[in-house]
Amino acid sequence: MDGNQWGAIAMGRTNPTYRDALRAIEERWAAFRRALRRRDQPRFDRLFEYAREHADASGLLNHQNPLLPALFSIDLEQEARLDDHEERLSELEQRLSETGGEQQQSSAEGTTGGVE
Repeated sequence: MDGNQWGAIAMGRTNPTYRDALRAIEERWAAFRRALRRRDQPRFDRLFEYAREHADASGLLNHQNPLLPALFSIDLEQEARLDDHEERLSELEQRLSETGGEQQQSSAEGTTGGVE
């Protein structure tokens, strides 16, 4: 036996958290970010913001490669943005069709009004 009669794990070095791993990934990609055009740098930063938004779930996964949960988190956030845009587009199309219907009705009334 290892001298520990209670079966407790010896204290000491701990594993890095997922947030630590994500920070390290971001640091490794820093040169890539600097090489991007200025207009793309905020987009690059936003991708890591998306990954940080799901860091708790990614940490629970405890995947061997922390980049994979980060990429999946980015996909989730982009899917949410697409859903928002599709909803806004549907609302705008609905309003446009309602407005277009009212305009067609009023122009039709205007032409029949002059016939009488």
